[in-house]
Amino acid sequence: MPALNEEARIEASVSAALAIPQVDEVIVIDDGSVDETGDLAAKAGAEVIRLQRNLGKGGALNAGLRRARGDVILTLDADLGVSALEGAKLLAPVLAGQAHMTVGVFPRLGKGGGFGLAKGLAKRGILLLTGQQLREPLSGQRCLLREILDRCNGFAAGFGAEVGLTIDALRLGYRVLEVEVNMDHARTGRNLTGFRHRGRQFWHIFLALAARVGDRM
Repeated sequence: MPALNEEARIEASVSAALAIPQVDEVIVIDDGSVDETGDLAAKAGAEVIRLQRNLGKGGALNAGLRRARGDVILTLDADLGVSALEGAKLLAPVLAGQAHMTVGVFPRLGKGGGFGLAKGLAKRGILLLTGQQLREPLSGQRCLLREILDRCNGFAAGFGAEVGLTIDALRLGYRVLEVEVNMDHARTGRNLTGFRHRGRQFWHIFLALAARVGDRM
């Protein structure tokens, strides 16, 4: 569970994740937060990795992967709150052998987020490079076999983490299944902060795709 300045929801997120029967441990990677994220996560029962500087989403996930002990990995955003309980729906198909990786699909919401540019780039890139189409290519709510991450050398940098992982897994022949989940988290708005966030996201996705176009050639 990578986290950056998520003190408002981290306790609820950790508690909900720990309440999932199949979850043996919750690892929170505090990615250079300046608030009480790390302390509150530990209070809620998580094992906390405190990064001295911000490594970005992919770097934080890789730090958590090095500490994780399970053969099945569940990744959840830190701002899910009580809806992190829905992670059980992602675990079930993997544990049953129906999929090697599951991807959480959120309920459709009204306008209020971005313009869909980053998501559109991710969708088209995955389709071009693998021939498969995902509804939610950027979803960070995933369950997968650890062997996938080992074979893919972990996560791509920054916000390219999910796109890179999806392409690598599909190319290796793993089954990826999207699962509808009733999760809720904070969304970036159409303001300066939101535009900056989505700009970085778009660039990281582009870099992840560009690296894999080279691999294809």
